[in-house]
Amino acid sequence: MPLSTSSVASETVMHFCSGQPMYFYSGVDSILNRNGLVTGHGNRWTRERVTSLRSHHRIPVFKPADDGIEPWLNLSRAARLLKIAPKTLRLPAEAGEIAAIHPLSDGPWIFARADLSASTAQAITERARQNPKYPTGSHPDQQNLFSSTT
Repeated sequence: MPLSTSSVASETVMHFCSGQPMYFYSGVDSILNRNGLVTGHGNRWTRERVTSLRSHHRIPVFKPADDGIEPWLNLSRAARLLKIAPKTLRLPAEAGEIAAIHPLSDGPWIFARADLSASTAQAITERARQNPKYPTGSHPDQQNLFSSTT
């Protein structure tokens, strides 16, 4: 019986690589290794092995969007688009309030740009802005610790 790569590893590579730019899959080998996944032969993952798996499963290579607006964003880019902190977006994603892909417990979150313009994402953004701690900064009555020398 031939050895095969676990379906979890294959699906993870598909999620992180399918039509995504290099920054999405340049660390997939590290993500797979951190999560204890190995190749069908029991080896640790390398960039070459991820590339081989992509080729074997015919996962398409990245082709930039014609308009320059990419359809998938990682957590930090998605949060930047919504102008909120990454944790503010991650918590609703963990709770299932917004659609996101997170195939491995110790791996990145991936968001569809279309989901970030939906009413759910706008509600999360609005809720964050109504939080008394937003925007972060000093209270107007807070005294300066350092006196001006000019």
